Order: sequence, then structure tokens, then C-alpha cells
Amino acid sequence: MVDDRHTSLDQVFHALADTTRRAMIARLASGEHTVGELARPFEMSLNAAVKHVKVLERAGLVRRRVQGRAHFCSLDARPLAEAAAFVRAYEGFWSDRLDALDSLLRQTSRPES
Repeated sequence: MVDDRHTSLDQVFHALADTTRRAMIARLASGEHTVGELARPFEMSLNAAVKHVKVLERAGLVRRRVQGRAHFCSLDARPLAEAAAFVRAYEGFWSDRLDALDSLLRQTSRPES
């Protein structure tokens, strides 16, 4: 049985895995933009930008509204909270591991008496 929560989290991480899509999300954090405006900094075709926006939409990170021929995109950051919670759950694990590594490195770098 497929867990929809994990499926949506998979889509969020898939969307975030691409540099261009992360840049689009960052741009949308400042407000609504058309698909053309999102494409402009990357010198990509409108068709390529639409494909990126569709990935972001499937992940629930972008909402699109159509006004005439213009497609306006806005950020919906709620799925990012779930992704952040997933990563935060492992913060203690990595913190413990890094503390142990730091301790080991300090022990091995001490001059012998």
C-alpha cells in the first residue's frame, strides 16, 4: 500500500533536487511571477520553464492561475515544512556523529607526551 504522505514528500524532494527549480522557488518567495519571468534568468524556452513549473505544481510547491494568456505562479511553502521536519528528525543523529568525529580528531591531533 502506498502512503500518500511519503509520495508527496518524494515529489517535494524530487522538485528540490534541481538547481533551476530551487532558484524558481527562491524567486517566487518574493512574490508572484509569470512563467516567462521565471524562465528569463535561465535563458530557457517557455516550454522548458513550463515543464519545471509542472514538477513544482505536482509537489504542491507552486500554485498557478491563468489570466488571459499569462500564467501566474505563486509559492505555496507548506510542503517545505514537511520536508524540513523530515530532515530535522535526523539532526540529532548527525550532531552526535559529528561530535564523536570532533572528539576523535582532537584525540589524534594531541602531541604525544
